[in-house]
Amino acid sequence: MSKLKLAIIGVGLIGGSLGLCLKDKLGDEIYITGMCRTRESMERAVALGAVDFASDNPAEVVTGADIVFLSTPVLQMVPMVEKLLPFMKPGTVITDAGSTKQYIWNGLKEILPPDIYYVPGHPMTGREKSGVDAAQKDLFVNKCYVIVENEGVPKQVHEKICDLVRLTGANLTTLDIAKHDRCASVISHIPHVAAAALVTLLNRSHGDKEACLKLAGGGFKDTTRIASSNADMWADICMTNGEAIVNHIRILQGILGEVAGAIENNDRQALHDYFAESKKRRDSILEQTRNMYELI
Repeated sequence: MSKLKLAIIGVGLIGGSLGLCLKDKLGDEIYITGMCRTRESMERAVALGAVDFASDNPAEVVTGADIVFLSTPVLQMVPMVEKLLPFMKPGTVITDAGSTKQYIWNGLKEILPPDIYYVPGHPMTGREKSGVDAAQKDLFVNKCYVIVENEGVPKQVHEKICDLVRLTGANLTTLDIAKHDRCASVISHIPHVAAAALVTLLNRSHGDKEACLKLAGGGFKDTTRIASSNADMWADICMTNGEAIVNHIRILQGILGEVAGAIENNDRQALHDYFAESKKRRDSILEQTRNMYELI
């Protein structure tokens, strides 16, 4: 059996974690190249064992690769593939970690030749830290990893990526592309927008800001943790899943408006029901998913 050759484009938190995981699982059965922007990040990726070789030269990274894993901000993915295509061999499979899928697929289907395949992926995991130094070989364990259905890809190609994902210890699931983007908005994108909004609210507390900081405890820290995530990544996500995100922001605004109205009307029962129902639903979700996957 020939050695699997994997090219990781963007060896940061996600790309680096995938490299660490697969080297741990497959050892010498896999050869991993990585594309990085700076000499420092190249040296760190190799030193940490996330890749066997790193470069900023597309030809050096992609030539001969069986699988190309895109782990850049979403808006960079299609232009990056355009740069990489001249060096891809027939049969190369492209997959990715992009948090939005329709935007990427709309761009790739216009440029991919028939013998280069795209299997959309989205690991539902992460940390508030970024860069290869934040990478962990067990980052995907018990997390949901979505492989988006693409009817234009041969079954064996789809399974090739699914088999690779299974090695990470993630729980594999499949969705159609439109449902993925809507669900990712609710579960991932809106929480990041809301966490950043809470930090912004603190910043706009005028003369109370310093006093508020003295009161900040675990609740504020936990609720705003993901606001420390990479700004480039989240700006791109908002730009490429705008319809779903704006729709859900409007719904969230309506919910907050209902709470404000209940407070203004001194409607304690409505407020009690709001909090009680939310607690009941969250507890139910945690119990339902406890043996399926770890929520992030």
